Amino acid sequence: MSGDHRLRECLEGIYTAYNRRELIHPDPLEFLWRYEDTADREIAGLVASGLAYGRVAQILASTEKVLSRLGPFPSRTLRGLEKNGLAASLEGFRHRFTTSGEMMSILASASSIQSERGLMGNLLAEFVRGRPYHEALDAFAGRILAGAGLPKCSLLPRPGLGSACKRLHLFMRWMVRSDDVDPGGWDFISPSLLMVPVDVHMFRLSRALGLTRRNAADHRTAVEVTEGFRRINPDDPVKYDFALTRMGIQGREKDELFTDLRSNHCLFIDTGR
Repeated sequence: MSGDHRLRECLEGIYTAYNRRELIHPDPLEFLWRYEDTADREIAGLVASGLAYGRVAQILASTEKVLSRLGPFPSRTLRGLEKNGLAASLEGFRHRFTTSGEMMSILASASSIQSERGLMGNLLAEFVRGRPYHEALDAFAGRILAGAGLPKCSLLPRPGLGSACKRLHLFMRWMVRSDDVDPGGWDFISPSLLMVPVDVHMFRLSRALGLTRRNAADHRTAVEVTEGFRRINPDDPVKYDFALTRMGIQGREKDELFTDLRSNHCLFIDTGR
């Protein structure tokens, strides 16, 4: 049995065990499941992914604070708010480096794009049709930032600047994929295009799996890791992201996790690198 085939079997087992709705909490993607309408869901996803840095409890509290002020239909609420009204609704908000002004500007820009295109995802789909995915994603983020009048922002990283852009890739995973964990909504964008959100845990695990040998979790590493998973599952390279991350969080020590994978012949195999 080839190394890639053996690894896929192992990952499918992990996916079956851990990719379950009841294991989502305390992942901020839980907020997206509140909304049936895709326009509301993409606003919630933009907020939740943008704030997904720092302590988990703080991330959840900050996301709740913003979304509760936008009510049950955040897209409609934003369309009905003038700039001053939005600023007032977010007065006093702060999440670590993210200010109420940044949040207000990003949300106003997102709402403007929805008014023009119906969904923010429609804008991304237009970019994807004309350029490579990484460039399309950079153009998409750039358009939101330009509409916000911000050259850069703690809420929205730019892929073109060289970082792994974990939070932006999380947002894409949540909106494009659809299963028991990822709610989806952008079914006009193929999951095969997605990139793996590389955080510290995924970086260490990807090195152990032989998917990368790089020493820093940057854009090039994210590309290598994604290509490794794409060899295993070309149609859905990000499929195992949540399950692998959740496996490490659900009371499992990292060394125990790696020992388990190694005992199932998943670690340090020849993946063709």
